[in-house]
Amino acid sequence: MTPEIRTTPPDCEIVSSRIFPVKRELLFRAWSDPNHLKKWWGPAGFTNTFHEFDFRVGGKWRFTMHGPDKGNYANECEFTTIDEPSLIAWKRFSKPLFQVVATFEDVSDDQTKLVFKMLFNTADECRKVRPFAVDKNEENFDRLENELTQMAL
Repeated sequence: MTPEIRTTPPDCEIVSSRIFPVKRELLFRAWSDPNHLKKWWGPAGFTNTFHEFDFRVGGKWRFTMHGPDKGNYANECEFTTIDEPSLIAWKRFSKPLFQVVATFEDVSDDQTKLVFKMLFNTADECRKVRPFAVDKNEENFDRLENELTQMAL
């Protein structure tokens, strides 16, 4: 399968980034190992049930996010590009529809910059999600940082 990462104009993108105080390989493992990913994926208060996690290009990722207010949110994705330990990309088949591109960049020997891009087909779709996605992505990064602390012990 040919890797496919869509190019979008800025009004079709939501970009979040953070520098984490860990080596790139550890950060990548937090994303690629379902035993770690399910502990931190999603905003504060959410939990996850993973039904399928086939971490390879063309592999499926199916999971349910359980909200703190008893809402359940089905998600279905397909990995489109994996370049360990630099990049993971997937497309969503559940709404809202968008592609995700996560890049992992060395900042120093023990710091890694994560850039998380949500790429939408239209500016209108992006505009609907943007008001809550930016803050929720930060909550997601907070949870990731907590998991990385546990992984480093």
